[in-house]
Order: sequence, then structure tokens, then C-alpha cells
Amino acid sequence: MQLNRATGTLLHPTSFPGRYGIGDLGIPAYQFIDFLAESKQRLWQILPLNPVGFNGSPYQSYSAFANNHLLISVDELVSEGLLDKEDIYTYDFNPSKIEWKVINDFKDDLLHKAFRNFSTKYKDENFNLFINKNAYWLNNYALFMALKNHFKGLPWNQWDEDIKNRDNDALIKYKKSLKTEINYHLFLQYYFYKQWKKLKTYANNKNIEIIGDIPIFIAEDSCDVWVYPHYFKLDDHGIPLKVAGVPPDYFSETGQRWGNPLYCFEVMQKNDYLWWRQRITNLLEYVDYIRIDHFRGFESYYEIPANEETAINGKWVKGPGEQFFSTLKMYLGDLPLIAEDLGIITPEVINLKDKFNLPGMKVLQFIEKESITENNKSQNNVYYTGTHDNDTLLGWYKKKSKLSKEITKDMCFSFIESLYFSKAKWVITPLQDLLVLDSKDRMNVPGTTLGNWSWRYLEDDLKLVDSKQLASLILKYDR
Repeated sequence: MQLNRATGTLLHPTSFPGRYGIGDLGIPAYQFIDFLAESKQRLWQILPLNPVGFNGSPYQSYSAFANNHLLISVDELVSEGLLDKEDIYTYDFNPSKIEWKVINDFKDDLLHKAFRNFSTKYKDENFNLFINKNAYWLNNYALFMALKNHFKGLPWNQWDEDIKNRDNDALIKYKKSLKTEINYHLFLQYYFYKQWKKLKTYANNKNIEIIGDIPIFIAEDSCDVWVYPHYFKLDDHGIPLKVAGVPPDYFSETGQRWGNPLYCFEVMQKNDYLWWRQRITNLLEYVDYIRIDHFRGFESYYEIPANEETAINGKWVKGPGEQFFSTLKMYLGDLPLIAEDLGIITPEVINLKDKFNLPGMKVLQFIEKESITENNKSQNNVYYTGTHDNDTLLGWYKKKSKLSKEITKDMCFSFIESLYFSKAKWVITPLQDLLVLDSKDRMNVPGTTLGNWSWRYLEDDLKLVDSKQLASLILKYDR
């Protein structure tokens, strides 16, 4: 995929402001699109849209296909008559941080009310069309979530043996007994789809395109592992034998043990990677481009015995490589993919990326001494001031330079402008960097668990960014 010069902002929808404790697809989402358009930006990059657990990580989801129902706008449901204003009780939410457990309970209560009204008062033909079109993943997901509720949140490999192993009689029994809760999750996915498509249409009509994100690995406690255990390296009880991670390096003496189950790519190959093809096709219903997380894992991935507490005793294992992407191309044509090629990158990884003409990623914080005008090959990349896993630009530069905050603010904008000026095709800036925010406002600190994935900007924060000045810079550098 050959890129044209453009600029965009990285911001996950959970970070939108609002009075319900979490960003959603209501008015602030449209105001953000307006901000992008006013500042002449043409790209909006997000993190995975999939459902999350109580830690909020979109990279540890219950499904590779479903979307996060917590993003459904309550105000939109009121506008449609599915909720009354009186239904929405007030709660003193933290305006700048998401409290995941509180939000789950709050939204679940309101969404159940909306579902009951939808079930008794409304007939929406598009609802059935959505279910039929997405039946290949949606029915299993709705049952999975209903079962998780039935079994008090236990992981699927700790459920009763019959349903854990998807015994046919057990499937019939639970589909009947949990019918209402199953329909609730069908409703949630439909209403996310309905609200997101409306927002995406609004963005596209303003010449804003959306860059989605597809994690290479998925969570052990997910619908996909329950439905397709043969696609993963599991024992007879559904417990991973090998898990994903990365080896020890300069940043960590013990490496990173992510814990995701690893794929049996040789099994997936037998049906030409159908699950992957469906996954990519499904996501392209919601976004215009896809960033493939941990692209290097398709060339070689790091395999750790599941009984190891650290990543020290892992090993590199060859991935499906060229054969995988050739198969995708055979079925789906040239895909709008971006390879996240950060970390331990070998010549083999670079060759795989280049063979399929996939743009890669560069992060300013790691390339400050490298000329980004070096050669034409490096230009067809997406350049970032930082990603969700990095410190903010201000936080990074303050630690690096030990200068005063006033000086470092000026320096931050000079860094951003240098990327706009460069020959890099796409430049993406996290909203935190446009707002010149400090380390406390970063989205994630890898290797930690507390406080991640919870950052939100405040209602008036976008006014702190001079959109006209930003637009003039973007026009000046032909973006």
C-alpha cells in the first residue's frame, strides 16, 4: 500500500469526555471529528474496538470480532426513546480517569433497560439483517457472554465440562435457558454497529479516514479460543501449553510474558486461514485501514512454556510468513494494512513487510538521531511522536533534557513540526502530545497493570489546541 502525505491523531474512543465515566459515541465523538476537519487532519487512529475486562485493556478481549458495548452512547439511546432521561441516575464519575468496574455496572444497568424497551416496543428490520450477516461470529459470542454471566465470570476453561467442551446437548440446553441474556448481547453488538457506522459516515464525509488496530494474539479467556480450541496450542483441558511474549532485552532482564495462547498456524492453514480472513473482513466494516499489532510475529514469534513465570526460557518459532499474506491477498486482494514493526526486527521481518509493500512504523522517541529523509523506502512509513505504549512527548523530553516546562512545550511543537516537514508520508500524533501533556497522562505503561487504559481528556481541552495554527502547518507542508 502506497501512502499519500497526510496527518492524523491517535485517540481511543474511551478517551472522549462526557458525564458517564467513559468516552462514548455521542456528541463529543462528533466534536472530535470536527476538530480533525478544522485542523485539516485526515486520519484518526484508534486502538482495538473489542470488548474489555475490568483492566480495560483492548489487547486482552473476550472476542476478536465483537465490539466494546461500553462505548454505546446513552444520550443516543435517550434520543431514540430506548431510555428516558429519568432512567439515567447521576454518579460522581472521575472526569479524567475511567473506573472500569464502576463503569461496567453503571452501563450494564442502563443498557439492560434499553434492551427491555427495545424488545417490547420496537421492531427494527435492520437488527435481524445484522444478526444474519454476522451469524458466523455473533451467535457464539452472545452465547459465550451469557455463559460468562451464568458462571459468575469464570474463564471458559473452568465451566462445567459439558459446555466447556461444547457438547451439543449442552449447547442446546444453554441456548434455551439463557435466551434473554443471549438476545441482550445481540442487541449490544447491533447498537454499537449502528452508532459506529453513523459516526464513521460522518467522519468519511469530512474526509477523515479511520485507522483500526488488530492485535496479533487474543486472550485465553475469549470466545474464539472456546469455539476454536484446535487453532491454539492448548492441552486437553483448554489450558495453554505455550504462551506469547518477547525475550529479555535492554528494558527488561526477564523479558515480557504476555500470556496469550499461541496459534497452531499449521491447522489454520488447512482452511486457508479462514478465521483470519473473516477477522480482517469484519474489521474493515468499521475502519478504513488496519494496523497489525506485532507484525514480526508472522515471520517468527516468541514461544514461552506456559509453566514459566518469566520469558527467559522462551524461543523463537517460525511463523506462517509469506504463505499467510499470499493467501490473504489471493482471497481479499491488496489490503490496507500497516505493519507494526517495532521492537526486535530482523532482516527477515523487513523482507516480509517489503514483499507485500506494507508501510511500517517509526516512533520519534526512538529515532531522534536518525534522518527520516534518508531514503525513499523509509518514507512509506507511518511516523509517530509516540504510541499508546510510550511516554508522552513532553514527559519523554523533560526526562531527556531536564529543561523547564516552558521550554519543553516549545520543543514539543518543534518536534511535531519537524515530522510534518519531513518526507514521511503519514504523521500521527497522540492527542496527549497535541495538548502537550505530561507522563501522568500516558495511556499505558507496559509491564504494569494499575491505572492503564483509563485516560480521558476534559470537555474543554480541545480548545487548548489552536486548530487554525495546526491547519496552517499542515497546509504549509502539503499534508
